[in-house]
Amino acid sequence: MPSAVRALGPPLLLMLTLLGAASPAAARPAGWSLAPAGGPRPSFYAEGAPGTALQDTVAVTNPGRTPVTVRLRGTGLPVVLARATLTVPARTRAEVPFTVTPPSGSAPGDRSGAIEARDGTGRTASVPVRLRIAGPRLAALTVEHLAVHPGGITYQLVNRGTTVLVPTLAVRADGTFGRVLDRAPRPLPVRLAPGARRTLSEPWHGRPFLDRVDVRLTVTADGTRATATTAATFVPWGTLGTLAGLAATATVTFLVRRRARRTRESETPSREAELTGAVV
Repeated sequence: MPSAVRALGPPLLLMLTLLGAASPAAARPAGWSLAPAGGPRPSFYAEGAPGTALQDTVAVTNPGRTPVTVRLRGTGLPVVLARATLTVPARTRAEVPFTVTPPSGSAPGDRSGAIEARDGTGRTASVPVRLRIAGPRLAALTVEHLAVHPGGITYQLVNRGTTVLVPTLAVRADGTFGRVLDRAPRPLPVRLAPGARRTLSEPWHGRPFLDRVDVRLTVTADGTRATATTAATFVPWGTLGTLAGLAATATVTFLVRRRARRTRESETPSREAELTGAVV
C-alpha cells in the first residue's frame, strides 16, 4: 500500500500543478512593467561632465499572452532613446538603450528626470533618472529688486552657484528714532536650484505712521551670504490730504473776510466826505 501511494504521488502532483496553472489567478498574469535593465535597480543613476553622453538601458517586460505596444519618452532631462515606440511580444522582455547628455556649460549639481512608458489603453509606468553633473561645488546667492510696498516687502533670490540652496532670511529696519523692525534669521520654505530665480514677499504689519526707514535683508545659505538695502518713507497721505483741505478752506475764508473788511473801509470815508461838504 505505501508503495502504491508513492507511485501515484508524481502524477497526482502533476495534476495539481496543471489545475493550479488553469486557475483564474494563474490565467491572469501581471501587466507589463518598466525597469532598468541588467538587474534589480530602483532607478537610473548617471554622473558625468557637461557634454558627455551617459548611456543606460531600459527594459519592458510583457508577461501576458498577447503583444503590447508602448511609447517611451524621457522627462526632465535631455534623454535620447534608441526607439520611441516598442512592441513587446507575449512572455518577452525587450530592452531599449538611451543616452543622457548634460548640455555644455551646465552648472554642476544634481538633476532628476524619468523614463516613462504608455500603452494604448493609457496605462503608464516610469522609472526615475538621477543625474549628477560633475564640476566644482560653488554656493553663490544674490538678493535683488528689494522694495517696500503697502502690503509689505518684496524681493528676488537668485542662485548664482552650482548647488541647491535652502536660504535663511533675516530682516531689519531702522527709522529716525531707532529700530522699527528686527526679525531673527529663519529658514525660507524654498529650494533654489542652480540658476533659479524666485520672487518672495515679507509681510510687515504695524509699519511706522510717519517716518523714513532703512530696510536691510540678509540671506544665508550653504556658507554663502547676501544682503540688500533700500530706503522707504512712510507718509500718511490721507491725513495730510484732510489737513491740506482744512488749510485751504481756512485760507479762502480768511481772504473772503479780509476782502469784505477792506471793502467796508473803502466805502466809509466817501460818506464822511459827502456829509462834511453838506455842512459847509
